[in-house]
Amino acid sequence: MKTACKYGISRRVQSVQSPIIAEIGQKIRSKPGTVSLGQGVVYYGPPEQALKRLAASLSSLENHKYSAAQGIPELRDAIAEKLHGENAIGLERSEVVVTAGSNMGFYNAVLTVSDPGDEIIISRPYYFNHEMAITMAGCRPVEVPVDADYQLQPQMIAAAISERTRAIVTISPNNPTGAVYPEETLRAINELCRQRGIYHISDEAYESFVHGTNKHFSPAAIVGSSGHTISLFSLSKAYGFAGWRIGYMVIPQDLVDPVLKIQDTVQICPTVVSQQAAVGALQAGAPFIESKVGQIVRVRLLILDALGELEGLVYRPLSEGAFYILLKIHADLDDTLLVDQLIQHHRVAVIPGSAFGIRSGCYLRIAYGALDETTARCGVNRLVDGLREQLRKT
Repeated sequence: MKTACKYGISRRVQSVQSPIIAEIGQKIRSKPGTVSLGQGVVYYGPPEQALKRLAASLSSLENHKYSAAQGIPELRDAIAEKLHGENAIGLERSEVVVTAGSNMGFYNAVLTVSDPGDEIIISRPYYFNHEMAITMAGCRPVEVPVDADYQLQPQMIAAAISERTRAIVTISPNNPTGAVYPEETLRAINELCRQRGIYHISDEAYESFVHGTNKHFSPAAIVGSSGHTISLFSLSKAYGFAGWRIGYMVIPQDLVDPVLKIQDTVQICPTVVSQQAAVGALQAGAPFIESKVGQIVRVRLLILDALGELEGLVYRPLSEGAFYILLKIHADLDDTLLVDQLIQHHRVAVIPGSAFGIRSGCYLRIAYGALDETTARCGVNRLVDGLREQLRKT
């Protein structure tokens, strides 16, 4: 990339991939009528309580000024109540820090606990923004593969720990696989972190989307885990809050001041009016989420049923959480080229597995949280037909 300046673009930026969602979005716009099974958002917006609180807050001059870098007291109190009631997390030795979504929380954590050259263990396939953040911070992402059913492999994770390891990252429910990690697995990872003196960074952005008999488990609920556990949460998914950019961290007390150094420098404070709306969202609480999840569950079943027509052509481990399905295609195809073909010739968009660190085989991520049943049926039928046609050509 050429620039007018002598030294050009930094290596830290050049070393990471371009945001894949933006790239796919541009391709969708070039092909009007394309059904997107790409971006991970929900079909609904914030609860009425959030919008009412936002409207009421606009008349207060204080809500148009800077506020505390850690978050407004009303929201932190509401989060603490939610954590206690829904996640069994107490805050005796932990603190809540409100962030601009859980992505910012993750970057805060990486910058706080690691130095350039340090290592952070992530599971592959990984959430691409995690890998990008670690790399841009000058650290090395150490990738440990999941098993054939997209479950963590604790023994392999333990073997990957070195003197430079500073943290192990888990995402459950998982993006991009839809896997839900069992409580015993997360306990094993958390105990491994305690024994080795490193941090467990637990990304729980999809905590509200757990299907079947599975249950979400927060490692910070483990007795004695508060000193080495960093938990990341988000309102973006469960409360239709993606554009408002509100998430939060639950962190050991001794990390609060270092994290706030970063937060004050990068953002000064989370957006105050968004925080006011977030208080209203948490007041709506679980009943609001439960009233919305039913459609996502129906769409999930519809898509799984349609994908059954590809039996023998694809491998589909059971997606039990979030709103993602990661397909393995039984063919020697370039996943990026396949995605282009699906958009151009079949008007359906998915995300290539290579964006999530998969370097062998052909994988596609399907996202279905944003779809109504009619659109989902149209999109998955196009996908099934497109994959059949493309696979016939191999």
